[in-house]
Amino acid sequence: MRIVQRWLKRFGILCAALVGVLIGMIACNSLPQPVQAPKPNTLRIATYNVHYIWLGRSQGDWSVGDWERRKGPLQTAFKTLDADVIGFQEMESFGRGQAPANLTLDWLESQNLDYAAAAVGDPSTFPSTQPIFYRKDRLLLRDQGWFFFSDTPDVIYSRTFNGSWPAFASWAEFEGRDGTIFRVYNLHTEYRSRSNRRLSAALVAQRIAEPMQRMPVFVIGDFNAIRGSATLGLLEDANVTFWPAQGSKFHFNRGLNLFPAIDRIGGSERIVPVGETFSVRGQFDGEWATDHYPVVGDFRVR
Repeated sequence: MRIVQRWLKRFGILCAALVGVLIGMIACNSLPQPVQAPKPNTLRIATYNVHYIWLGRSQGDWSVGDWERRKGPLQTAFKTLDADVIGFQEMESFGRGQAPANLTLDWLESQNLDYAAAAVGDPSTFPSTQPIFYRKDRLLLRDQGWFFFSDTPDVIYSRTFNGSWPAFASWAEFEGRDGTIFRVYNLHTEYRSRSNRRLSAALVAQRIAEPMQRMPVFVIGDFNAIRGSATLGLLEDANVTFWPAQGSKFHFNRGLNLFPAIDRIGGSERIVPVGETFSVRGQFDGEWATDHYPVVGDFRVR
């Protein structure tokens, strides 16, 4: 009997310790980070996963009805960030048998006439679900493109290396008012497969190598990888610096901040951070606009 009691006591202590660790993780990942005013003479870059919409669903999470609830708060989030460049992920409206649509892209374009969307085009020739919005009065779009995380990266909508659903990188090249030219690569790696993520990162490293010799390059997006991972390591080996992004970025659409950051902003030489990158953890207009927090940073590009 004493042995059973002893083991029950140890089990209770272990459970209490695990609960304490979990509470500590949530607390560390939930430290508030309010929106900071842009630093003078800097370029503000942001990345934001906004989750796809199911066109065939009228109610429930990520349905059309849910989108009607979320779209106002998402617009508030967009304006609050006050960014010069915002790379979006999962800006997609799924609908079997439905006419092609991108509700989120259309909405944000209609509400923000001082911005334009790069990395978009005819969906039959250009995947438009990872657009890069930019301020028209500060930046000129010079070029844009895409490649899929696949053995056939230049074949549109080709499946990932292990045959999973398509994942890709979009990119846009800009010129600032001072004549500075830079590129932004906006990517979203597949979350389930570690090998897919590593192969995707290796492909990104290969594709950015030549542009990095000619201009500063940002690498941003949802990497589905935490600090110290092999995925980020492959890009760091390619001379990409990922600036610290403290706390959770994915929150389960509930404000549940369990995991370290998986959304990040990185860049090459000649990009100098001004202050710390930060995320805006919390609701907008009393609602969760999506299941990720945006990540924002101010930079000088030389």
